[in-house]
Amino acid sequence: MKSRLSYDDVAWAKSDEVEESWIEFILYEGIYEEIERFLAGNYHTRQRADFKLFRMGGFNATFLMTFTDTHTSGAILRFPIPGVAMFPEEKVRNEVSIMQFITEKTRDTMPIPIPAISRWGERAESPSKLGPFIIMDYIDHAGSMSAALETPGSQQERPELSPDISVTKLKYLYRELATIIFSQSTISANRIGSLKQTGRSEWEVAYRPLSLSMNEIVRIGTLPRSELPNTTYDKASLYFEALAELHISHLKYQRNDAIDSADDCQRKFVSRFLFRKIIRDPELRDKWLSPRHNNGPFPVWCDDFRPENVLIDKDERVVGVVDWEFTYTAPVEFSHAPPWWLLLEKPEYWDKGLDDWCTEYERRLPIFLEAMRDCEEDVFRTRNERLGESQRLSSRMRDSWESGDFWIMYAARNNFAFDAIYWKKIDQRFFGPTENAGDDNICDVWKERLDLLEPEEKEIMEKYVDLKLKETETRPLSWDPDQYTLEYIARMNQASDSDA
Repeated sequence: MKSRLSYDDVAWAKSDEVEESWIEFILYEGIYEEIERFLAGNYHTRQRADFKLFRMGGFNATFLMTFTDTHTSGAILRFPIPGVAMFPEEKVRNEVSIMQFITEKTRDTMPIPIPAISRWGERAESPSKLGPFIIMDYIDHAGSMSAALETPGSQQERPELSPDISVTKLKYLYRELATIIFSQSTISANRIGSLKQTGRSEWEVAYRPLSLSMNEIVRIGTLPRSELPNTTYDKASLYFEALAELHISHLKYQRNDAIDSADDCQRKFVSRFLFRKIIRDPELRDKWLSPRHNNGPFPVWCDDFRPENVLIDKDERVVGVVDWEFTYTAPVEFSHAPPWWLLLEKPEYWDKGLDDWCTEYERRLPIFLEAMRDCEEDVFRTRNERLGESQRLSSRMRDSWESGDFWIMYAARNNFAFDAIYWKKIDQRFFGPTENAGDDNICDVWKERLDLLEPEEKEIMEKYVDLKLKETETRPLSWDPDQYTLEYIARMNQASDSDA
């Protein structure tokens, strides 16, 4: 049985095909030169020195233009990549707003070095209608924080914390990261969602919280975009319930690679129904969601914040933080959980398994919490205030890990990791021990939980188990990208027909 919900390989291949074709398209000489002219036109009074495709990231293509003067070292033009960014216009709009919001709200307290935006626009305004775009200052840097934390010269495909890094260096680098997290946690709004500027220094939570997981379950989980949440939330419990429903919908709709047997399918439905029960049942919910936090305020949260997106200079000091897509105001419990990225690698991808990840994580967590406490002390010392234990983010993070709340937050946010987490880290805390709790037979625990399901949940499970087993190899791929990606696919097909 699958330890985690795999990606739909057919959808993933389709996403890769569109991405690779689009990259070839933009590198055609005519398009490339048009992009260069477009970016230069925003800096027409300056003498440019160089222009190049700077980076192909997880979601964006980034072009860099440098100049001969010293006003700024350069300018960045960034486009979401079709086939990868499934909500390009929404993603860009949200990212611009949150970058401006964070810059404004932290400027006089703990400023986060975010690139200054000179212009952004929709697809219709872009060269060759490539897509929505952001033009921003380039931040000169020596590397990323992730590279500083990895083994020097590492050629590993996925990042991993260097096992030989000294405690002194690790605490220093964690301290740099802790400052960003602490600053971000101090700004909040009265609803959960994405922000819109409504006036000078006036902001409103006007849009749904577009998350990284929402993008991915549409891209490689074949969930129709119509099944996604489309509202803001004034209570954390309502948002958590929406996330639980999203886990159930994802399992229903993903065609390929979601299950490998009837037992596997039932096990996955049972875990998702029980997770929803943990959120819906007031007695169970009170074990991890404090009523005083349910109504907010809701701090800023970035799904994709990690050391890779933190830029450092040659002295390993933070000079920039980039890639703020999928950032929104969220339940405070998200911020109270310690960062998953202390080891750089996610728990569900750890080569030696979840238990070993936890062992290694617990070795590093005290160092990070000590760095966070130093950050807190420095902040409140400058304000001439005494910091109570209940005010410390470091204390809340320690409590989240020790109680297991960390895993609820992680499972809620990460659809594809849910099955690697639920049975080992969440189930027994709320529903008690089982006979099949050992590593060898943990896949059978779900059979002991069937009596906890509601009759209608059992009916849904039976219906979808039969349906999914029958249709795994027969149902056509239901891939639901944005309109621009669909138009680009049609353009690709027309070109292929012409070549033939």
